Amino acid sequence: MDLLSIKDPSFLKNLSQKELEALSEDIRRFLIEKLSKTGGHIGPNLGVVELTIALHKCFDSPKDKILWDVGHQSYVHKILTGRACDFDTLRQYKGLCGFPKMVESEHDVWETGHSSTSLSAAMGMVIARDLKKEDSHIIPVIGDGALTGGMALEALNHIGHEKKDMIVVLNDNEMSIAPNVGALHNVLGRLRTAGKYQWVKDELEYILKKIPAVGGKLASTAERIKDSLKYLLVSGVFFEEMGFTYLGPVDGHNYEDLFENLAYAKKIDGPVLLHVITKKGKGYTPAETDRTGTWHGTGPYKIETGDFVKPAVVPPPSWSKLVSETVRKLAREDERVVAITPAMPVGSKLEGFASEFPERMYDVGIAEQHAATVAAGLATQKMKPFLAIYSTFLQRAYDQVVHDICRQNLNVFIGIDRAGLVGADGETHQGVFDIAFLRHVPNLVLMMPKDENEGQHMVKTAISYDDGPIAMRFPRGNGYGVPMDETLQEIPIGTWEVLKDGEDAAILTFGTTIPMAMEAAEQLEKQGISVKVVNARFIKPLDEKMLLTIFGQNIPVLTIEEAVLQGGFGSTVLEFAHDKGYHHVTIERMGIPDRFIEHGSVKELLKEIGLTTEDVVQKLQTLARIKQKRA
Repeated sequence: MDLLSIKDPSFLKNLSQKELEALSEDIRRFLIEKLSKTGGHIGPNLGVVELTIALHKCFDSPKDKILWDVGHQSYVHKILTGRACDFDTLRQYKGLCGFPKMVESEHDVWETGHSSTSLSAAMGMVIARDLKKEDSHIIPVIGDGALTGGMALEALNHIGHEKKDMIVVLNDNEMSIAPNVGALHNVLGRLRTAGKYQWVKDELEYILKKIPAVGGKLASTAERIKDSLKYLLVSGVFFEEMGFTYLGPVDGHNYEDLFENLAYAKKIDGPVLLHVITKKGKGYTPAETDRTGTWHGTGPYKIETGDFVKPAVVPPPSWSKLVSETVRKLAREDERVVAITPAMPVGSKLEGFASEFPERMYDVGIAEQHAATVAAGLATQKMKPFLAIYSTFLQRAYDQVVHDICRQNLNVFIGIDRAGLVGADGETHQGVFDIAFLRHVPNLVLMMPKDENEGQHMVKTAISYDDGPIAMRFPRGNGYGVPMDETLQEIPIGTWEVLKDGEDAAILTFGTTIPMAMEAAEQLEKQGISVKVVNARFIKPLDEKMLLTIFGQNIPVLTIEEAVLQGGFGSTVLEFAHDKGYHHVTIERMGIPDRFIEHGSVKELLKEIGLTTEDVVQKLQTLARIKQKRA
């Protein structure tokens, strides 16, 4: 079938099962080919081909609302809703988003990039539907990994209590990004092997109803028999006890099975949970056999071999690996070091730590709040917890950082991975808010290194720090390949360093924006403008002594940060200048504007928002002219 000709899902209504199976193969070939060039979330999407087709055949989108939890499995949905022609631009600047996007299609009814939100959103839509007296189905699709998130369990509790009509599709592939963990995962494992529960239960109820009711005693006995057999038939009827009608397990790659159960689900009053078993990566051997999460989301690859397309020059180690391996090195010297991750052992490069110290490595599943408070609990017992978490996921544990970690002034080391712009994953994953939501929290030290050598020393500083919580930001991607010191050293808290001296202006910056600051200063030097460049590696506390010295020079100051301006590092410097009475000092700020930044390469995004070397040069030229006029 010509997938590029698809305009909307209505064509599915007239297709036979044989034609649907052919369509499935066409979609898989299309995805494997397109994603081999653009990269993307191939594993999750290959696993939901039949499920997505079945949902669109059985329901009428967008009247019936299909919500994709996390959203990285929405590519098939995008194809069926008329966006196949845009796949050459997937996750590229101004191209097709890798997640559901309302501006792309009326069929994208819920935008997400974080897990465990679909059930709560669906409940809101169900309430609105009933209040407006509308007739439609609400169908959230959530993975077994996302179901472990606290928000999803809160939603299950509410949905089961309210008893409103909703069909929850549990896409169970035994994986999130890495293999799933936890007791609920084990419950699902038992359900996978229990056989078709609902049909047996219905037959049982039918038989019991045929027993003549001789008074209430026999009737109550029959109910007890039914309940006892129910527990025998299914090891742990978790969802039934939560107020759902449980259907399954269903083969998520068998159309007959899917159609039969979806039709049955539509007839049931109240909330239904349809348990669908799928194979992540189905149809492409490298993705299908992956058990580590490597094929969850990838860059370009060679279709024939499954080998990833590697750069011509081997890059330096990734920041994630640098940090995790330095923690691992220090763990050999200190038995108190424990690593915690919310379902990101692969992304955070903690495989080596887990291999060497399995008893000190805890993957808690998609449960960021829990992870943060577990770290706090460890710290109360004089342990040294390292919480490895992406900046965008740390947002989900904000209260725990404030209330449980910082308020109690506990020695937790938070490794804030993917800080700054991350590129192709777009709005939901740009790590640009952490400075603004952390810097005002009492007791917390916040820092970011200029390169990987300083990074390893910051890890040493964090593990050695005994006066409260400390967080280190580091970017996505690889280091610069700088020489690495053999001996790790502690960096005095709150100290900055001058990378280049100057008399006409000063740049205060840190992390990924230091190279552009240095390059701009060198260009301006050739124009006769002398610029001081300061590595403001401690975002909190500030190096007040150095700041006062710079203010005393009465030169304009430019702060640069790959983070939001509102409430960011530049705001801190402005506040400090105001509080110390330096109202005459000119302070300008450069950073992320007050809007969400969409997907594209980091270079393209920096250019779009005016955060390049050229922009820095122009800003400093203007500041230098202001200084000359005042002189």
